[in-house]
This record gives sequence, structure tokens and C-alpha cells, in this order.
Amino acid sequence: MPGTKEIRMKIRSVQNTRKITKAMEMVAASKMRRAQERMRHARPYGEKIRNVAAHISHANPEYRHPFLTHRDSVKRVGIIVITTDKGLCGALNTNLLRLVLNQYKAWQAEGEEIDVCAIGNKGFGFMQRLGANIASHAVQIGDRPQMDKLIGTIKVMLDSYNRDRFDRLMIAYTRFINTMKQEPVIEQLLPLTGERLGAPEGPWDYLYEPEAKVVLDQVLTRYIEALIFQAVAENMASEQSARMVAMKAASDNARTLIDELTLIYNKNRQAGITKELSEIVGGAAAV
Repeated sequence: MPGTKEIRMKIRSVQNTRKITKAMEMVAASKMRRAQERMRHARPYGEKIRNVAAHISHANPEYRHPFLTHRDSVKRVGIIVITTDKGLCGALNTNLLRLVLNQYKAWQAEGEEIDVCAIGNKGFGFMQRLGANIASHAVQIGDRPQMDKLIGTIKVMLDSYNRDRFDRLMIAYTRFINTMKQEPVIEQLLPLTGERLGAPEGPWDYLYEPEAKVVLDQVLTRYIEALIFQAVAENMASEQSARMVAMKAASDNARTLIDELTLIYNKNRQAGITKELSEIVGGAAAV
């Protein structure tokens, strides 16, 4: 059984660790509120541009944009994997990357080749270790999603789709549901489906200036960028929520461990006192 000095040092060490996890929990809680606000503020723009894209997709049947055209056979798949740059957020990245890995192996079993775009340091490192073909990546994007840090990475994937390098573009991220629950999902970005765009409320038509192709290229590209931006915002809100919960659990576990070690310390000290008293009494009786 360890001595009182070793137990006292261990209690002090756990107390110092608990101070760190408690501070990280408070920081994550503050960042979580801001991340959730940014995520909710991004939704109205995404909803509006989705409505515009839905109306335009139904309004001009004589020109069919490549983003709306379904391809009969799928020989190559592109996937955008959105993870965090930092750890200490529980099983957030693990759950997502496990889902991606299972889908990755399923595509390989079907004979499909995969191009990967990694947003976030954890996903980038995982895909490198997996030996995947990484077409583009973006890391160290910070706590606030910024389009200028993502636009180049996104453009590589959209240009590859336009050049028929792959026939389907997917996105994997962690969807924010509430503070205690985050859900890893893989969704199809391209070609755009009716489920994504939705049906317009009524028949609309447009006059295009200069021409339909130029307008649709701009609108649908902005729409896809908005979807990816929203996914990054959702992932960041999920990250801060998961980190706050993980740090709270670590703080609670540290407190429980401190209580257990304190009890052991008190027992050891009491045992030592009892032993010393027994020795004194025994010595006095012998005299």
C-alpha cells in the first residue's frame, strides 16, 4: 500500500488536473454559445439560396446544369470530410471517421475510386494514415468558419466534378442536434437531388442576363458553398458542445478520484497513528 506522502502527491496532481479540465470546460461553454449562434445565423441565408436554387432548377428546362444531371454509372467518388483541428472532444471525431471508413471500404469493394477533401487536422491525418488520395485539404481554420479559408479547398472539388473526374460528391460532418447529442452523417452534395433542393411552391420563370449558363453556374456554386459552410458551422458547434461535455466528465471523475484518494490517505494516517500508539503502550507495559 502506498505511503501517505505518495498519496498526498497524487491528490495534489489530480487537483491540478481538475483545475485545467474545469477551465477548459468553461472556455468550451463560452465558445459553444457563440458557435451555436453563428450556426443559427447561417441558416436563413442557406434556406433562402436553397429556395432560389430550387426555383431556378425548375424554371429553365432547356439548359440542364451539370450539378443537376444524374449520372448512370458511378466509377469515382469524391468526399469532403469535416473534422476538428483539436482533440479533447470525446468521441466526436472517432464516430465520424468510423462512419467514413466503413463507407470508404464499401466503395472500394464496389470497385469505385475515391478522392478525399479533408477539412480539419484530425481528418487530414486520418486520411493520410489510410493512404487515401487527398485532392485538397484545409487545416487550422480556427473557431470561426471563414469562407476565404475554405473557398480554395471547395473549388478544387467542384472543378473536379465539372471535369468529370468523379461522378458523385459526398460530404461527411457531425450534425449538431443539441448540447448533449451530435450525429455523424454522410450526405450527397452532387448531383443535387430533389430532397436537397425541394420543390418550389409555384411555377416561376426567369429572364437570364447575360445567359442561363452563367447565372446557373454562379447560383448553384454559391449554393454548394453555402451547404459546405453550414456543415462546417454545424461541426464547430458540435465540437464545442462535445468538448464541454468531455471536460465536465473529466472534472467530475477527477473530483471522485480525489475523494477516494482522500479516504485512503485518512485510513493510512489513522493506521499509522494507531500503530504508534500501540508501540507506546507496549513499551510502557514492558517498562
